[in-house]
Amino acid sequence: MAKKRPQTKAKRPQLTDGDIPVVGAREPCPCGSGRRYKACHGRAAAHAVTELVQRPFEGLPGEGDWVALRELVPAATVELALRDGLPEGVPSVTLATVLPMAWPALRRDDGSVLLGLQNDTPSGDISRDLADTLTRALEAEPGTPVQARRAPADGPRMQDLLDPEGTFAPVVHSGFEFWVPDPENAAPEVAASLERANAAAIPTVKLTGVDAAYWCETPEKNHLRWVMPHPEERLLDALARLHAAGAAGLGEGTRLVGSFRAHGLTVPVWDLPSAVTADDVEKPAAEFAERLAVALASDAPLTADERRARGGLTNRQVTLS
Repeated sequence: MAKKRPQTKAKRPQLTDGDIPVVGAREPCPCGSGRRYKACHGRAAAHAVTELVQRPFEGLPGEGDWVALRELVPAATVELALRDGLPEGVPSVTLATVLPMAWPALRRDDGSVLLGLQNDTPSGDISRDLADTLTRALEAEPGTPVQARRAPADGPRMQDLLDPEGTFAPVVHSGFEFWVPDPENAAPEVAASLERANAAAIPTVKLTGVDAAYWCETPEKNHLRWVMPHPEERLLDALARLHAAGAAGLGEGTRLVGSFRAHGLTVPVWDLPSAVTADDVEKPAAEFAERLAVALASDAPLTADERRARGGLTNRQVTLS
């Protein structure tokens, strides 16, 4: 057999992982290994993109309200305070549930920024995707929307950009007129999007006496959806104790019917008679919060009735995210 000739390789510049740009999965990896990107440095990038962060809003002020605005509330806005203050030429930054044309963000003509929350995100970390969109919106030309893209795996998260001492005070709207300063003179495509969005919006009111609880009206009945920060298993135990004791309701004709699971938090849901308004449920909700605190503090084993109640609540859980 012929001897294999020794191969010589030209020296390539040494690149650190942070210097290697993102390219198409089937393209040669920019590190010079000769392998495709997806089989080389793209592996770590793909893992970072797809790995799900269970509680993307953890550590932000108002985590429960972040979850509610992401999953439950049609039209709402929140003024955001940045950790390093507003850049020159940016009078305000506003988080919005939805933006016209489903834009991820919009730099308005006056330089202000609207950041959309309910958009599809390309990675498993909503917080990182939002931070990337916000960073680009702050630098965009006034009057232009910001398109979606895959955020860098080592990019900042919203927890890095927002003032940790800032407040998170959602303002719930009946429609989406906040999209444009002058809805009557909006561009045709924006006006059409506004009309469609307003037609689909469910009337929603944020309760003032308890955190992250939202009343909403539907044609058949009303509901209360309450995002709670407690560990899921402990919360389900506490709800089961109250349900078995007949103390899980919010007044006559109301019923705890189940819960959502969203972004690492649990969202109990009550059915309310159509005549029950948001104001009507304020006091019962505050009283329920007191009963829940007592139930959460109990370490006693569940009784047979409580275990059956817990099983029913677990069977009626729906995962939103």
